[in-house]
Order: sequence, then C-alpha cells, then structure tokens
Amino acid sequence: MTATPLASATIPVKADNNLSWRQAGGVYLRFLLVEDSPDLAKSVRDLLTMDGHGVDWAATLSEAQDCLHAARYDLILLDIMLPDGDGRQFLQAQRRAGHDTPVIVMTARAAVSDRVDVLDSGADDYITKPFDFAELEARVRAVLRRRGGAAQTIRRYGDLSFNPLTATVTIAEEVRDLRNRELRLFEILLAAPDRIFSKDQLCDRLFSYAESVSDNAIEVYVGRLRKKLAGSVARIETVRGLGYRLTGG
Repeated sequence: MTATPLASATIPVKADNNLSWRQAGGVYLRFLLVEDSPDLAKSVRDLLTMDGHGVDWAATLSEAQDCLHAARYDLILLDIMLPDGDGRQFLQAQRRAGHDTPVIVMTARAAVSDRVDVLDSGADDYITKPFDFAELEARVRAVLRRRGGAAQTIRRYGDLSFNPLTATVTIAEEVRDLRNRELRLFEILLAAPDRIFSKDQLCDRLFSYAESVSDNAIEVYVGRLRKKLAGSVARIETVRGLGYRLTGG
C-alpha cells in the first residue's frame, strides 16, 4: 500500500532522493508523519502545512519504509504503536542502517522508563500524547537547531535577514531582537509571504489552549513586530476583515 502524500499548498510533494525540502533562503521542510490515527495525522498535517512545510503521511511502518525509499526527509514524527509493528524497532533499524534523519517520537506512555527507552532507541526527542501543538512546534524547532538543520539557516526577505537561532532580524546592518511571541509570529508570516492569516489562525499558533487570550492580543503582537520591522521594505499589512500578511519582499 502506498503512503498518501499530504502536501503543502505552497509547493508540491515530489519524491526525489536528491532533493531536500528546502528552498534557498526559504523555510520549507519536508516531514514524514508516521501515525495510524487519521484524525491526529490530519491535525498535525494541517499545523505543519500552515507553517509552510510539506508532509507525507504513513499510517503503517510498511508505508513509512516506502516513503523513506522514495524521498529524503528533514524530520520524522513517529508513533510507537502501529498496526504492523513497534515504532521503536523501526527506529532502531533506521539507526543501525546509518540513517540519521532527526526523529521525534509521539507516545502515550508517560513513564520515565518509557521515555528513556525511546531516547536510547535513537530518538532525538519525544512528546507525550495528548500534546499541545505549540509544544510540538517548539520541539521540532529545537531538534532541528540541535541537528544543524534549516532552523539555523539565515532567511532573507526583501532587505531584511532573519536568524531564528538567535531570534534576530537585521535591517540595514542594524540587529533587532525578537521576543518569544514576536519571533513565533514572524516565523509564521515569513513561512508564507503574501498569505493572509486570520486572527483566529494566528491565535492557534501563538497561544496554547490553556491560555486566556484577550480579543486584542494579536493586534498587540502585530504592533510590536511592526516596530521591530520599521525601516524595512518588508511590512505587515492589515487586510480589513480578513487578517494580516507579510508583504514587500
């Protein structure tokens, strides 16, 4: 059975061993999601594609193996209990074969011994189900930073350059620091320039479900980020009645 490609709307999924899911100066990554729950897979897929990435979904280890034979991935999100086997054994086999693609294991097992077991099997990190999507995004960024992935790449848009590792934007040789949610907001907008994001979409990416968010919270962070981008041709535009977009690049 062939795995179903769940592609980013920005760029098409293409199985090519010579390609990494990155564009020069861009932030696009290609993920392999190995998860047998269609609902969870769709939610994770929607999250990552909204960030501008491409995602291939495999519901079984056999499908995951087919995907890995056909394409190169920047990161694998791996469930443990799958219909045709144990994700840990799959991971161990990948590591024995010399494959070092970063892996985050998604597990419902919360015991310390279980977490130690997954890390010893070769995982770069783990996240316990059920999880908040903001935490998943943060763990993805952290793993890619540690592994020297695209999260460390300087991204350029218009006359500015952005370093997500140091959380800085450079405009006309002036370095400007971004605070936590300013950084996340800028990453979201920069991942899909000219795309309009509604306030609700931005809230879903910036805040966890447990947080109480005021109606004008997004306006506050957009205002702060606009000040950090002052002097650049890149700007955050308000599209009345719809939301915000990064333009001017």
